[in-house]
Amino acid sequence: MIDKKNLYMMTLGCPKNRVDSEVMLGSLQHKGYRLVQEPDAADVIVVNTCAFLKAAEKESVDNILELAEYKKNGQCSTLVVTGCLVQRHGDALVKELPEVDHFLGTSAYVQIGDLLAAEASPRQVIPDPEYIHTAHTAKVNSMPGYTAYLKVSEGCDNKCAFCIIPKLRGLQRSRSIDDIVREAAQLADQGVMELNLVAQDLTAYGHDLPGRPKLHDLLRELVKVDVHWIRLHYAYPRVFPDELIEVMATEKKIAKYLDMPLQHASDRLLRTMKRGRESAFLKQLVQKIRSRVDGLSFRTSMIVGLPGETEEDFDILKDFVKELRFERLGVFQYSDEEGTAAYEMESKVPRRTIERRWREIMAIQKRISREQNKALVGKHLEVLVEGRSPETDLLIVGRHQGQAPDIDGNVYINDGLAYPGELVTVEVTQAHDYDLVGRVVARQDPTARRHKVREAVPAHVRGGEKIVQPPTWLAPR
Repeated sequence: MIDKKNLYMMTLGCPKNRVDSEVMLGSLQHKGYRLVQEPDAADVIVVNTCAFLKAAEKESVDNILELAEYKKNGQCSTLVVTGCLVQRHGDALVKELPEVDHFLGTSAYVQIGDLLAAEASPRQVIPDPEYIHTAHTAKVNSMPGYTAYLKVSEGCDNKCAFCIIPKLRGLQRSRSIDDIVREAAQLADQGVMELNLVAQDLTAYGHDLPGRPKLHDLLRELVKVDVHWIRLHYAYPRVFPDELIEVMATEKKIAKYLDMPLQHASDRLLRTMKRGRESAFLKQLVQKIRSRVDGLSFRTSMIVGLPGETEEDFDILKDFVKELRFERLGVFQYSDEEGTAAYEMESKVPRRTIERRWREIMAIQKRISREQNKALVGKHLEVLVEGRSPETDLLIVGRHQGQAPDIDGNVYINDGLAYPGELVTVEVTQAHDYDLVGRVVARQDPTARRHKVREAVPAHVRGGEKIVQPPTWLAPR
């Protein structure tokens, strides 16, 4: 009989890191561990860290120190730290954090179950990054049951001047199409309706495999799996063939959504960043994809404050954002990261200037987002219901196919009945900067649902009148 132990896990950073945590959960569950929601009830605490930026490193260390207190005041006997922070600063962490029992690098996390089961285990396991899980690897979906992240490759072969990821995650390692489809089918059998494909460089998928399959080859097989939406994240803009655009345009299961980090619009800065393409190419690519994929929500990210960025460079970026009018835009403030090419560059931009440029770009995007949302008022959208809003039980929250989990806005439903994981048709009645408000106007055939009646979530009515204004907590994302 397995002696069950309670496990608390904290995951920091990106969805790709979350997938690593899901593999650890699978390994530990197989060893008899039971997941708990509060650290004070845990025998083992695992912190899966991020080290992409200095701010992420600080957040990781702060959380490690906070959770280490449960070894003094709770029932925790073992504290494990995994992920990118360990891969980047493993030796220093071993010296500076005596509270931690084990440190596992980015290719060692799958060993966590065996490591904790052994009577004598090394404190530090940090091999060169070369691991990638398969469909046969034990894994627990940590997302709500109707959605999941599916990692199709690990590592990155690009040499972007600002990025430390290849040193932390290694060179690209793609999974075979058959293996990815097998995991997708497993997730569909568990009730997953939405697959979010992630990688360090999604569009480079397959170039390292025998026969060099392409992303569009993978997608043509994935659409045969019984899911509703397949969403594309982290699509590097260097290679984007017509065949891929055609699959996005014609396959109904491919969500009309594309996450493509462009990073800048100044040719000089793009060369400094070692991005491989100039602004004219990026603009033509965005326009080409939009012209062929009807109703596309285009998400991108930009960086302000790279060493050497002038006001002229920044004006070019602002004009680019105004012209292209992206549906979704995230902006990073440049962080000087030791080990990157940009770290050695001169002409550092003052922090206050970086923050001011960030505010300016975000203000531009806020206006664009609001205008685009207003154009949706009166439209009917298919919405995947997630349940009651966590902030108030007066609203149901969901997402249309142009809204990815965790990073984009939401659709708030204030009139109608819906189930978590159900697809409903919503008429948009109000638009805000990043979110929409609407009412349910159509639902699925009840016999086709995968959900029980008790899971139904009604939109509440206060004082006999429908709520028409979202509460003040609906802040920009």
